[in-house]
Amino acid sequence: MNKMDELIREINEFRDERNWRQYHNVKDLSLSLSLEASELLENFQWITAEEGIEKNRQNIEEELADVFIYGLMLADNMNIDMKEAILRKLEKNREKYPT
Repeated sequence: MNKMDELIREINEFRDERNWRQYHNVKDLSLSLSLEASELLENFQWITAEEGIEKNRQNIEEELADVFIYGLMLADNMNIDMKEAILRKLEKNREKYPT
């Protein structure tokens, strides 16, 4: 089992221990991912990036973790291999934005 699979297993175990699977459909996971991304942005509202990092580093880390958790849960629900999806997207971006 690779590290990504282990991480997804940990996330799913946490979810299943709380019986939350029933709420984790594709639509609601997508919505939650967007909400968590907005919470991440709140750490920088009305201040510079540097001030946001200085004042809110711990909260930024937690909100970023939430974004990744929901993203990985969504990918797992849809049987998307995120490593492969990221590699394909990077290749597409290389073609779109050559050096």
